[in-house]
Amino acid sequence: MSATGDYYETLGVARDADAATIKSAFRKLAMKLHPDQNPGCKVSEEKFKELGEAYAVLSDPQKRAAYDRYGKAAFQGGPGGGGPGFGPGGAGFSGDFSDLFNEIFGGGFEDMFARQAGPRNGPQRGADLRYDIEITLEQAYKGMEREIVAPRAQSCEPCGGTGSEGKAPLETCRTCNGAGQVRASQGMFRVVRTCPSCHGRGQSIKNPCKSCGGRGLTNKERTLAVKIPAGVEDGTRIRLAGEGDAGMRNGPPGDLYLFLSVKPHALFERDGPDLYCRAPAPMCKAALGGEMEIPTIDGDRTKITMPPGTQTGRRFRIKGKGMTQLRSRDRGDLHVEIAVETPVNLSAKQKKLLEEFAKDCGEEAHPQTQGFFESVKKFFDAFAEPPAR
Repeated sequence: MSATGDYYETLGVARDADAATIKSAFRKLAMKLHPDQNPGCKVSEEKFKELGEAYAVLSDPQKRAAYDRYGKAAFQGGPGGGGPGFGPGGAGFSGDFSDLFNEIFGGGFEDMFARQAGPRNGPQRGADLRYDIEITLEQAYKGMEREIVAPRAQSCEPCGGTGSEGKAPLETCRTCNGAGQVRASQGMFRVVRTCPSCHGRGQSIKNPCKSCGGRGLTNKERTLAVKIPAGVEDGTRIRLAGEGDAGMRNGPPGDLYLFLSVKPHALFERDGPDLYCRAPAPMCKAALGGEMEIPTIDGDRTKITMPPGTQTGRRFRIKGKGMTQLRSRDRGDLHVEIAVETPVNLSAKQKKLLEEFAKDCGEEAHPQTQGFFESVKKFFDAFAEPPAR
């Protein structure tokens, strides 16, 4: 709405807008600001009033011409009004929107909102439900089947879902006469509300069912066997159609949604279909090179070959040893990062050889010499012996 009170700005149209443009702008804003769309909002109510006042002027060629020439002073009336005046009614806008709405929407604006809501005495779809499941990374890799116990609202058997004791016929609501809505005056507006007696059903229950209290539904637990496919990720949602709450008055049931969370793994970290892990490597094997076994997510083991001089942080990629991909036979890769371990609890012999090794490393300008590798071999051979206790 316009901060200056200008009618054109209130409707959001240019000053040279034609009648069709003004009418279209009013329709859109009226739908948005109507009190039924914004119950209890005083700001929207005031804007709605300004909107009707602006349209009442700009939709009338004579009033619009006067407004374009004199502004709002044209409707103040009296000798000091500064304009021709349109009588005590101001801009000719009486405060009752009925005629205006009938002109624009045909048949009454409040009736249109009533038709949109309508009585809710027919079948209604049941609510959707959520069930959280936590699984391990291994279970996400392989897939699994498990049973869950989930509560749901089911149609009450004694009353057949009607909510009436003994399945007795429902009566027409006396408050709304079966319409499901009631009309009330709210200041200058006539608004439509859901009937407080029948809650929009248009029918009332004389003797509510003792089993369900008139709801037509009762809460029960049931056991379901659910299948979790291989390759699911943390946050995956699985929909089980028709396993939600039963619908009101024999309406269709809602759906049950399974939300999966995957527990953190002690060894592997996941990024999509790929897995990552850190593997500790003995210093001897990292220096001399050789094969090392790596555990995999399927419970097996695979080997990597480290070249001589492998350093901490070196990564190896093992194709096809990652996670199963959802709805596919492909697998991701396993990425292994080496962490070279420093030996501890050295024996006297090992310590002496390590000192000789360090001395050789310092004396040799180029480590790729025969003397260097002889020192390395002596040193690592010593580690084959158990440390001194």
